[in-house]
Amino acid sequence: MDAALLPFRKMNGLGNDFVVLDARARVFGLTAEAVRAIADRKEGIGCDQLIALEPSSKADVFMRIWNADGGEVAACGNAARCVAALVAEEQGRPQVTIETEDAVLGAVVGGDGQVTIDMGAPRLAWNEIPLAEPFHDTRRIELQAGPIDAPVLHSPAAVNVGNPHAIFFVEDVDAVDLARIGPMLEHHPLFPERANISVAQVLSPEHLKVRTWERGAGLTRACGTAACASAVAAIRRELTGRKVTVSLPGGDLVIEWREGDGHVLMTGPYALDFEGTLPAALLQPAGV
Repeated sequence: MDAALLPFRKMNGLGNDFVVLDARARVFGLTAEAVRAIADRKEGIGCDQLIALEPSSKADVFMRIWNADGGEVAACGNAARCVAALVAEEQGRPQVTIETEDAVLGAVVGGDGQVTIDMGAPRLAWNEIPLAEPFHDTRRIELQAGPIDAPVLHSPAAVNVGNPHAIFFVEDVDAVDLARIGPMLEHHPLFPERANISVAQVLSPEHLKVRTWERGAGLTRACGTAACASAVAAIRRELTGRKVTVSLPGGDLVIEWREGDGHVLMTGPYALDFEGTLPAALLQPAGV
């Protein structure tokens, strides 16, 4: 391979797409500007998140994650499924582990193209999410969008599943102008680390429909952690059972909040779109 070129894989989980770089043997650093250039859908490769695979002393691989705006984040459920599939193929076994900035995730890659990720236990206390002020009950927090006397959205649940989420339960997720409301709520002072903003509709005790505005990425076809957070929020409000299908614009995920240990399991597909190379000039040595 030409040293001036760096191989990448373009992958997606239910349309939530990623550029995946392998940094396990070739150390490099990425500036926010470089991430934005790669993620740009007109001038670059185009993606919601950029993923770098790095060595790990705790797991089979370390997964570093940047959103399309260049900001680094700690979790991405759909990307974890894609990375798990790559590592499982390399290792020749279905069970692998992935270290992130937030946790070590266990994964099982099925022969049917489905991957289950153990996302760990959700964080539900106000200071763990985090929120800027105390709330005794994060199943419903005081937040609204729209006029005070007739809010468009109000009283969301707040959950952290590796990153902060606010989930508004509505009668029709498609009736909400999330492209307009999402950016305002993402940057609301109540969320010191910003937040992913979702609207969720209960279709049945076993089925949710969810749309998400992802912090740093905008509207995406699917957000794995939002699906997990929405399921946890619905279960806490006793709107569903502990295992639900979550329908996202890009397809379905199965989410189970396991009663025994409190861990959230996410099951869904992955896909390899294509492979290519990037100019190494976009990158700089780590620490420079």
